[in-house]
Amino acid sequence: MIVHFIGAGPGAPDLITLRAQRLIAASPIVLYAGALVPGEVLAHAPRDARLIDTQHLDLDAIVEEYRAAHERGDDVARLHSGDISIWSAAAEQMRRLDELGIAYDITPGVPAFAAAAASLGRELTLPGVAQTVILTRHSRRATPMPDGEELDALAAHGATLVLHLAVQAIDELAPRLAQHYGADGPVAVVARASHPDEVVLRGTLATIAEQVAAAGVRRTAVIIVGPALGDPGFCDSHLYSVARER
Repeated sequence: MIVHFIGAGPGAPDLITLRAQRLIAASPIVLYAGALVPGEVLAHAPRDARLIDTQHLDLDAIVEEYRAAHERGDDVARLHSGDISIWSAAAEQMRRLDELGIAYDITPGVPAFAAAAASLGRELTLPGVAQTVILTRHSRRATPMPDGEELDALAAHGATLVLHLAVQAIDELAPRLAQHYGADGPVAVVARASHPDEVVLRGTLATIAEQVAAAGVRRTAVIIVGPALGDPGFCDSHLYSVARER
């Protein structure tokens, strides 16, 4: 028996990997985050699979499902939105599985920031403009940020900055970010990236809060800020340069 932690992607049901589809189809137990994983992904499960929505379960209850499946010898597909490596809350589950001696593996998925960049039609790293992407979040309604990871310290780098779980605080965050990127710094908000009802907003740090309010965006969004979203006057990369030795 094994627990398969699977990144189910940002929302579009066809943005899962072939491996994810195969593992879901072979698992008699499927645990999923009901508010975020679309039903079309669950359709890959066996017809008689036990489908368990975890959005109202605590950690102990989830681990009990793993323990019971282990006793029966049933594989489990554990679906998380996006990718397992960031903000999935999978690490605490894996720690419990280690304590219980239950095997698990991880299948990566498409993260929301990548889907948002695709919707914007942008590369987040441009030669001579931005070569670093910082992924972070806002801590107003979640676990406090560790020392040294304050927003102002991260924004001071001037890199491409991606904020998750932050759109409800855009009124507070935009002026703070403007201190580092300028009031005319380019910014985008992508809500429900890859979903049919996706919302894409482009503006500056001086205008984005008003745009977000007008669009009624309040959750399931990423904020991307930085010069990579600005004027496309960047140099060509060395990768395909005619001067590169091949």
